[in-house]
Amino acid sequence: MGQPILQLPEDLVRLQEIICQTRPDLIIESGVYKGGSLLYYASLCRTLGKGRVIGIDISIPPEVRDVLRKHPLGTLIDLVEGSSTASESIEAVARLRKPEDTVMVVLDSAHTRQHVSREMELYSPFVTPGSYLVVADGIMRDLADVPGGQASWLTDNPAQAVTDFLASHPELIVRAPGGLGDRGSLSAGVTYFTDGWLQRVA
Repeated sequence: MGQPILQLPEDLVRLQEIICQTRPDLIIESGVYKGGSLLYYASLCRTLGKGRVIGIDISIPPEVRDVLRKHPLGTLIDLVEGSSTASESIEAVARLRKPEDTVMVVLDSAHTRQHVSREMELYSPFVTPGSYLVVADGIMRDLADVPGGQASWLTDNPAQAVTDFLASHPELIVRAPGGLGDRGSLSAGVTYFTDGWLQRVA
């Protein structure tokens, strides 16, 4: 939709399948970057005839705001500027959410274990039964020893935050989206969101 997006194509297909299957009224994403993922979600909402998007980021440049505001899908997008874990940001999201909304959350801002753990505690209550909490970039733990990687990623990563979180949150389970008919399965393949596909079951 004209803006950069930093996601693996296979993960975009997985996100599409989740959104198609669960048809959320509201998709909340932490981490805006250039707005490409917000436009991607908004395009799916428009196609399905329901849904809107909230993007949260500690800094949203004026040029990104302007692009999203003027975009044909811009009416489906609300922006919240501030740390995703700040009380003001949580309160802003709560105000934008309608009581009857079914809600999906994608966490893709800072990828430290501590930050993602805090995000999961704050945003998991928004996720409605049957919907998903998606945690991006757990693959960091597998890239600790590659060029450009950092040794600390072996334990300081979103996948470890998920493991920590699930130990005390049985209402969420790891359930990667699957199903491409008889030509393959999305659940077995390349993903950046290692262990990050969490469905609320209670």
